[in-house]
Amino acid sequence: MKNGQNRKDIYPGLEVDIVLKKDQPTGRTTRGFVKDILTRSPTHPRGIKVRLQDGQIGRVQAIVEKPAGK
Repeated sequence: MKNGQNRKDIYPGLEVDIVLKKDQPTGRTTRGFVKDILTRSPTHPRGIKVRLQDGQIGRVQAIVEKPAGK
């Protein structure tokens, strides 16, 4: 799994695990598909901030990679 610190690895439609602001103390992740990339810089040490298709906003912790051929 790639981490979510590089903007170039993230694009709309990508499945990711994010940490919502309210879940930062626990590190609980939420899975969804990227709608918008909100971070402007090319990298961010705590993860690129995105908006999911369901409207939730958080920082990418992991990019969900599908097995080859799926």
